[in-house]
Amino acid sequence: MLRTSIKRVRSAIATGDKAAATEAFQKSMSVIDSVADKKIIHKNKAARHKSRLSAAVKALG
Repeated sequence: MLRTSIKRVRSAIATGDKAAATEAFQKSMSVIDSVADKKIIHKNKAARHKSRLSAAVKALG
């Protein structure tokens, strides 16, 4: 679930559609937080994923 949500954001970024990338990013944020809360991944890894995805989405503008 985590990897799929990240791939959706990356593919939306690759198409260059900022609206789609922003929407996919918002959905992936909740998935990443959920996985980190369940201690499947470390909270720092979750923060790193969110930070990198956020920077990539902002770079589209």
